[in-house]
Amino acid sequence: MSDSSTPLATGPSPKSTAPRRGRFTRYLLGFIAAILLVDAIVGEKGLLSLIKARRDFQFVEQALQQSRGQNAELREEARRLREDPRAVEEVARRELGLIKPGEKLFIVREAPKQ
Repeated sequence: MSDSSTPLATGPSPKSTAPRRGRFTRYLLGFIAAILLVDAIVGEKGLLSLIKARRDFQFVEQALQQSRGQNAELREEARRLREDPRAVEEVARRELGLIKPGEKLFIVREAPKQ
């Protein structure tokens, strides 16, 4: 006498494996998405690297602008020294401490503070 209402214990029914596969697939896709997200943020070409590269670019750009400004000033000074004898005299007096014949040099020192 066999009872037709009792299932046979031959293995999992096809209905019970489908939800397991679907759940496994969702977990697998979620795991892959998490890995891709982490790589997009901290990877070699990720968001953090992009932010650092932009910061470095701004620093280098500022240094370049300063160098261009200094170059312009030096070019102007070189032009003045080539064309203006008073500029040569000014540099000789300021940097070399030279004086013209007949001039007197006074050195003023500050008195020590007590």
